[in-house]
Amino acid sequence: MHHVDFSARQRHVDLDGIAHQQVRIAYTDIGEGDAVILMHGIPTWSYLYHDVVDDLARQNRVIAPDFIGHGNSDQRDMFDRSLVAQYTMILALMDHLGLASASLVGHDTGGGVALMMAIEKPERVERMILSNVVAYDSWPIDDMIDIGRPDWKTRSTDEIRDFLTSGFSEGLSRKERLTGEFVDGILAPYVTEVGKISLIRNASGLNTSHTTMLAPRHGRIAAETLLVWGADDPWQPVGDGERLADEIPNARLVKVANASHWIQQDAPEEWLSHVLPFLRSGHEDRAG
Repeated sequence: MHHVDFSARQRHVDLDGIAHQQVRIAYTDIGEGDAVILMHGIPTWSYLYHDVVDDLARQNRVIAPDFIGHGNSDQRDMFDRSLVAQYTMILALMDHLGLASASLVGHDTGGGVALMMAIEKPERVERMILSNVVAYDSWPIDDMIDIGRPDWKTRSTDEIRDFLTSGFSEGLSRKERLTGEFVDGILAPYVTEVGKISLIRNASGLNTSHTTMLAPRHGRIAAETLLVWGADDPWQPVGDGERLADEIPNARLVKVANASHWIQQDAPEEWLSHVLPFLRSGHEDRAG
């Protein structure tokens, strides 16, 4: 799906209780059934899931928000974009949609938010799927954190595009999946003057303590958890997935060979082949 069509399908809502004023959030909301919330990372947006969202929506109500400052959500330079802020936003969006609970899918920093929710608000989390997530002190590549320096605002949007594009070859193992459409889609929100500043603020909001503070409590997570991990990831190594699967009580890990960080783009069929049965079994358990 082209990013323009993906964006056109999104809904928008102004949410209170996240910042000092209302924050506008863009999100996809399609399908029917048990709710599943898809959470992306940095520097992506919900378009990361463009190749899997419709398949997921055949058996679930799928909600895919853009984090604050990311994608088509509010990019104004006046609020926090940390994991804690994104966690607050997801809870506010769930409240707006009338969702007492949902299954969570987390990737990269979105996985950090999912872990936070499973620990802090276990009653709101049905099941959890984690793919190549930030955890412990493993965070996006040094350059991604480096882009959070204020002096990056003097760079041109072309420099931002070149910087981001340089990471795609490592984020995908299957080079035929490195399409111009995917690259342009991921970059589109960040290659404007406003989007450039928003990306810099998103990066500056990264705080390792927001995942290290969770690590001692991974053993308290009650939600059944599936980890589907691209084994080639140079940034969030599969060893972190192995450690999480060991520490989370009701968890199992699937390693996907010949797939890297952006597994939803790299290996969508394999990813879905594990995720769909896992979600279906949760529905069957509740239908009982």
